[in-house]
Amino acid sequence: MQLRARIRAFAGGLPPVFWVLWWGVLLNRAASFVVGFLALFLVQERGYGAAEAGRVVALYGAGGTLAALVGGTLADRVGRRATMLGSLAGSALAVASLPFARTPALLAALTFLAGATGQAYPPALNAAVADVVPLPERPRAFGLVYWGANIGFGVGYAVAGVVGTRSLPALFLLDAATTCGFLALVAWRVPETRPARAEHHPALAGLLRVLADGPFVALLGLHLLLLLVFTQWALMLGVDVAAHGVGRGGYAFLLWENCAGAILFQPILGPLLRRRDPTRALVASALLFGVGYGLNAVATTLPLYALGVALWTLGEVMGLPVASALAASMAPPSLRGRYQGAYGTTFSVAFALSPLLSGELAARAGARAVWVGCLIVGALVAAGHALAAGPRRRRLAERAREEASPGEAEVA
Repeated sequence: MQLRARIRAFAGGLPPVFWVLWWGVLLNRAASFVVGFLALFLVQERGYGAAEAGRVVALYGAGGTLAALVGGTLADRVGRRATMLGSLAGSALAVASLPFARTPALLAALTFLAGATGQAYPPALNAAVADVVPLPERPRAFGLVYWGANIGFGVGYAVAGVVGTRSLPALFLLDAATTCGFLALVAWRVPETRPARAEHHPALAGLLRVLADGPFVALLGLHLLLLLVFTQWALMLGVDVAAHGVGRGGYAFLLWENCAGAILFQPILGPLLRRRDPTRALVASALLFGVGYGLNAVATTLPLYALGVALWTLGEVMGLPVASALAASMAPPSLRGRYQGAYGTTFSVAFALSPLLSGELAARAGARAVWVGCLIVGALVAAGHALAAGPRRRRLAERAREEASPGEAEVA
């Protein structure tokens, strides 16, 4: 009975639409190989150097930067469902085309398109979760979405360790296939969730209102810095472990370890974190990211790399779901899509800047300088979250009062 009560507290009581979206995320993430293996594909299949591969991988983030803002605006204007359907269809087509591209120009164009289409749907999905889940339950809901994504990633990277050693192009085709599966789920079982009485704002005016929210912009800035550390797995981690003789299978193991750790830690830490000040979780998360990646400065073997991954995985579990729930809860109902678009942009900007910065820094000063930089940035983000706590609490209290007013929870 005690176990049943814990399971109910962790996953019970959420609406059916949420669970359809949850299963769609899990399915899609079970083969989301583009970012994790794009750098290896470019280096090992197309003969690119680390800096050159970093510039192409950066285009994935560059495409997603604009797309997240556009996707968030479309989620508010035309609806969550239509935005998700269009984004997922475009993403499947772009990703399936990547392994057949030979010329640098086409590879660059398809990478940009894959980033753009792949990052247009998350703002709509997150806005839909906020639409159907009451404010007090959102930390739990976003923790579950994060958990489901990592279950998918864990399955996917276990597959990648086998398939990727034989054929990197096959990974991209699997990615496209699961995206089509998510598309079918949304088309079949997800209605429009946008609040029926939400006020409509012109595109630019709505974005300006987001940027005028000081506590939210502070959250975005700190989250972007943290993600510049987190996204080192997309380029530098793979390149660095390969330089020390750890093959594709070892790299896939490290990515799988990250997912397995998130799957294990989230059900344990999630309920504990919901009862505590989110600022403490964000501070601890930033420090763990810095130390975990900083350890790579002295790592030369798979066990040492694995220890670093364990540390920043713990930081990921403690911080990323908390940040997602804060971003959703700080948004007024009429601007949820655009707030989520701005929040999603931090991921895209990080994916654009991270490989550029780390690739150039590694080329000039060596990989160790990248890992020391991660340690410093993690400490700075921790200090920033401690300073931003007061204004953020006041903004959350303001939003809670707004959502308590009648009529705003109605769904079209």
